[in-house]
Amino acid sequence: MFKVVIIGAGKIGSCIAKLLQLCGDYQLLVIDQQQAPLKRLHRDYKIPIKQLESYNSRQLAKIIKPYSAVISACAFHENIPIAEAALAAGISYFDLTEDIQTCEAIKKLALNSQDGQIFVPQCGLAPGFISILAHHICQGFDDIDTVKLRVGALPEFPSNLMMYNLTWSTEGLINEYCNPCHGIRKKQLVNFEPLEGLENFSLDGAEYEAFNTSGGLGTLCDSLKGRVQNLDYKTIRYKGHQYLMDFLINGLKLGERRSLLKKIFENAVAMTKQDVVIILVSATGHINGQLMQVSDSRKIYNRNVYNEHWGAIQISTAAGICAVLDLFFEKQLSNKGFNTQESIAFSDFINNRFGQYYQTHNRGSHAPRYSAADQP
Repeated sequence: MFKVVIIGAGKIGSCIAKLLQLCGDYQLLVIDQQQAPLKRLHRDYKIPIKQLESYNSRQLAKIIKPYSAVISACAFHENIPIAEAALAAGISYFDLTEDIQTCEAIKKLALNSQDGQIFVPQCGLAPGFISILAHHICQGFDDIDTVKLRVGALPEFPSNLMMYNLTWSTEGLINEYCNPCHGIRKKQLVNFEPLEGLENFSLDGAEYEAFNTSGGLGTLCDSLKGRVQNLDYKTIRYKGHQYLMDFLINGLKLGERRSLLKKIFENAVAMTKQDVVIILVSATGHINGQLMQVSDSRKIYNRNVYNEHWGAIQISTAAGICAVLDLFFEKQLSNKGFNTQESIAFSDFINNRFGQYYQTHNRGSHAPRYSAADQP
């Protein structure tokens, strides 16, 4: 049994706990500041739980020391003390952060790691799987001109003027819309303005737009610097969404009052679990002397998982970090220090029991394998 602590029992943390608990190979402890989600996990899945008022690194280090790894499923500002606790306890660390500064701080912490202790932030969808897929596609080129990453978690049934419903962290969404966006232009690292770079495209007969957002590339800029001429990441939305967000964030200057913007979103925009995750990676360059474009598109839909309805963003995020954790215990990752997502082999990830959730609705791939309890 692999001994793992999960910190955070919210929408994503609880899904991670359920996937790991029900596979039968993990011994878990789930920690949260709120009692209600912990009680539900313990009642329904018999998972050991512990409530803490705050995440103090010294206190956490003592609690997590008997375990082999810790997963942070918390908001990005909670990740650094959890990573510090992991370093002190001598155990490996995994998280879902999209925040660039948080990732850089964890990278510095990893410099002091022990043998067998690794730090792997950004183990979700974007950053996360999108970097693994993009790096995999790039390996087939002799030289690469342009790499475009496009990802969106969208409501299946949009019904409001925004053509959008909340599907994950509101804080994370606002960060994406407000923070600088990293990329590469003419082989140089650059920052793009969020909400700019609007483009329209069609996929499977539907019309979408995409625009610059922060954090989705993770460490891919550093990994591909010098190899690609151009690299960017944009979020996919239904047409018209960007115009309204630009009005709120820049026109009304609510980007300078993020706590108020969060209240407005959560008061006016309904949550949904009836969502679809769209993933599109396209690379252009030379293969055997010929200019070629190679693309990969995937859709992950909300569905029943172990007789419970999960949103597509819950499935993709939880499955992503569970797959990386599995690969760690299978000794398929580097055994010390900071691990980037793009250092993970695509074939290892996609053939993992959790990574196979990313095969759903991928044109040209074989059907994913499900256990009997996992049938829709």
